Amino acid sequence: MIVVAAAAVLLAGLLTGLLSNRLAHRLPPRQAVPLLTGLALTVAACTGIVLSAMAILALAQLGPVPRIGHWSAPVLRAQAGFPVAVGIAAFGVVSGCLIAATVRVAVSARALVRAARVARTLTPVAGDLVLVDDDVPTAYAVAGWHGRIVVSRAMLEALPADERRVVLAHEAAHLRHRHHLYLHLAALSAAANPLLRRTAAAIALGVERWADEQAASEVRDRATTARGLARAALAQARHPRVVGGLAMAGSAVAGRVRALAAELVPEPEAGRPASWVPEAWVRT
Repeated sequence: MIVVAAAAVLLAGLLTGLLSNRLAHRLPPRQAVPLLTGLALTVAACTGIVLSAMAILALAQLGPVPRIGHWSAPVLRAQAGFPVAVGIAAFGVVSGCLIAATVRVAVSARALVRAARVARTLTPVAGDLVLVDDDVPTAYAVAGWHGRIVVSRAMLEALPADERRVVLAHEAAHLRHRHHLYLHLAALSAAANPLLRRTAAAIALGVERWADEQAASEVRDRATTARGLARAALAQARHPRVVGGLAMAGSAVAGRVRALAAELVPEPEAGRPASWVPEAWVRT
């Protein structure tokens, strides 16, 4: 039975990784991201449980363990249904994955704490908007209990007013929907099960498309949204040291612009007015 379970979780990991991109493109991003994140966490947890069970069954047959536990190693071996060597291999794999997951948790916790500290040190000029006097065009969200949207003077100067609204709405969507948490959970799943790396990449792209769609619903113009994202990405691409939510190479802007050109129009978020980006943010 446990061999069947092991085969099932292995197949689930392979299928999840292979089908993640297709699911991400077939479903609206605000549905695809939570679905893929939950699926990745479930597959990773089930994989760890099954491998741990196999490792325990194998270790229970070795050395003095059967005598200590007062059971028969041959009987246990027959009931396990797999060679001891397979169980030992499972022990090695699950140990490596557990270490990787633990390291990932530590890295994510450190990143969250650091982001929260940075957010507290930033003084907004309007709402959550922080304006920095920098000649390098940049725009990104700093996650935290009270997050911040950081935009440079050069970025604002590079965009007309309607495209400023696009960039600000995009980053505001990251904060409002806690997209950083999806990214950390996806990275944790991939660390616990390397077969889920494609799923983590699909989730990372999904949160950007989710923010794009939210921005499109804010400005009520998909063409302007696509143009604003492309112009911001091109401005950042001229400065390699820029890092942020709209970096061209890291966020697949070309594909996202094509997605915005599709006919699918996102539904406005329930309970929130169609346009809520403060005018002061745009005029800053």
